[in-house]
Amino acid sequence: MPIELISTIDRQARARPHARALGDRQQWLDYAELAGRLQAARGALRALDLVAGDRVVVWAGKSVDTVIWLLAMLAEDIVPAPAHPGLKPEQVDHQLARCEARGLLADRARLRQYGQPAFDADWGWWAAGGDTPQDLVSHDANGTVDLRPGEYRPSPDRLAMLFFTSGSTGLPKGVMISEGNLDTGTRLVADYLDLRESDVVAAMLPLAFDYGFSQITTGLSRGAAVYLDDYLLPADLKRPLLREAATVFAGTPGLLVPLSGQSWLREAPALRVLTNSGGALPVAAVRRLREARPGAKLFLMYGLTEAFRATYLPPGEVDAHPDAIGYPLPETTVGLVDPDGRLLGPGQSGELVQGGPLVAQGYINDPEATAQRFRPPPPGWPDETAERVVFSGDRVRLDEAGRLYFAGRLDEQIKVAGFRISPEEIEAVAHAAPGIEEAVAVGEPDPERGSQRLILHVAPRQADLEALRHHLRAHLAPYQQPAAIETHTALPRSTNGKFDRRALTTMEAT
Repeated sequence: MPIELISTIDRQARARPHARALGDRQQWLDYAELAGRLQAARGALRALDLVAGDRVVVWAGKSVDTVIWLLAMLAEDIVPAPAHPGLKPEQVDHQLARCEARGLLADRARLRQYGQPAFDADWGWWAAGGDTPQDLVSHDANGTVDLRPGEYRPSPDRLAMLFFTSGSTGLPKGVMISEGNLDTGTRLVADYLDLRESDVVAAMLPLAFDYGFSQITTGLSRGAAVYLDDYLLPADLKRPLLREAATVFAGTPGLLVPLSGQSWLREAPALRVLTNSGGALPVAAVRRLREARPGAKLFLMYGLTEAFRATYLPPGEVDAHPDAIGYPLPETTVGLVDPDGRLLGPGQSGELVQGGPLVAQGYINDPEATAQRFRPPPPGWPDETAERVVFSGDRVRLDEAGRLYFAGRLDEQIKVAGFRISPEEIEAVAHAAPGIEEAVAVGEPDPERGSQRLILHVAPRQADLEALRHHLRAHLAPYQQPAAIETHTALPRSTNGKFDRRALTTMEAT
């Protein structure tokens, strides 16, 4: 059965057929048109002989059509695994293999990149094991609307989506999001943001990012209009905020820090809600946003892909506590533990642990990684009914009033502009470059953006950096490119012969 969001779209199409629903730079659809296009896409998926539970990797740029395919899969109980549009073919291959996908649904640009230069249709379907992709029609030629009755029977444990995220080690892992995770998370966030039918939600973040996709689900669940666009330069933010008069704007520090410095932000006519997640927003940027838009509510939030969202700070407390990430969401239990797994109290720092209905089902086809991250609750856990919680890997501080403050990662994972990056993945690609004998990727603090900069250390010192840069651009996504590359005669090693990441990190800090 479809998730609640699909039923909501059908209801909006009947009650408010001509209200704006979903748009991008090329087009706007009203709710009747969205429902009709959604029905047509569902029919196209059935024609591919896809059945409930099948997993499909979706690799495409951000557009109205991309969202329609993702929603159609949810409506048909097919499990979409959105891939970042900047990934390279070998990275998409990893996602296909990891989730044992039935195939790849991709737009023309990505299929050409995937080795099909002659492919000329807007969309294509490449079945697993197939020789070539086939054309796929994404919309109904005559524009008719054939709405089904708005029946909804929840299946909270059914696998709904897969979001790939890098862990502290190894290649990206597919986080299994259930229908219950998706429905509950959408409802809770839409509630505390107070989203309305009159809102225009700016969806600027990648759809392969759970925080980015949640702009679609939360906005449409309340009958709002959702505008899709991409961010490369601060000037790109003028379209949603000035031309489209967005009322709700979500970002990571990598997006909100530059936005906070734009003089034209004071002119945004309708902006009433700003949200931050994916990293701590620097206090200076918080102050600039509050000064530029004092009437807008700023929500400082924290979450991880493995549990959607964990905390938010009420806007009324932002000016007094601009460095906080707030309190646990309703229906969510959060605690801090020490290295021995003992619960900690106010005034202490420890690893954040989350329980409740937002905790994902684990990592697909990776029981070992699932067992490491998703575990039974620690002794004394406040929710006695909980059977499983997620250990975040993040160090967080708890104050006497119950507010939480992000303090950093416990492992070696690097977080750049909201994206979690596995150093091993960067290093593996670098080692394959001609002339590179050693490679270690580390993160250094980037206070201006509230995240980290990716630094790649390589040996030997005479390595051809131009050739290395070219190789990295050919095999890694844009957000995985190092901010700087340092060459060494040899990289430092610890007494057990492993690369000494701590020494390299200290070197960068110095």
